[in-house]
Amino acid sequence: MRRLAQAQGVFNVVSGVWPLVSMRTFEAVYGPKNDRWLVHTVAGLLTTVGCAQLLSRNPVQLRVARVVGIGTAATLLTIDAVYVPKRRISRMYLQDAVCELGWLAGWAWVSRPRRAGRA
Repeated sequence: MRRLAQAQGVFNVVSGVWPLVSMRTFEAVYGPKNDRWLVHTVAGLLTTVGCAQLLSRNPVQLRVARVVGIGTAATLLTIDAVYVPKRRISRMYLQDAVCELGWLAGWAWVSRPRRAGRA
């Protein structure tokens, strides 16, 4: 669980920092943005979530990292799935949707019930 929290944490920090460091390259990939303040808001939130996941160590923190990770991935996946077909956001966000599905699958995998005697 810790490795998954840290992996998603890195992904979220990188995703969040990118538009803060270079809006030009972010827009080159994901298309021009009318509301840059909104991009910056989401970027700050993703960076914060990612940092919290990276700092998770003990079982209680890891459970919180799991809830935050699942919630973040589900939210971003939903936005991608709703707004790409409506052409409100670029089709490039479909690659993000695939990543978010991957995080959800990862959390489902590490959260599955374990049978006795299994390492």
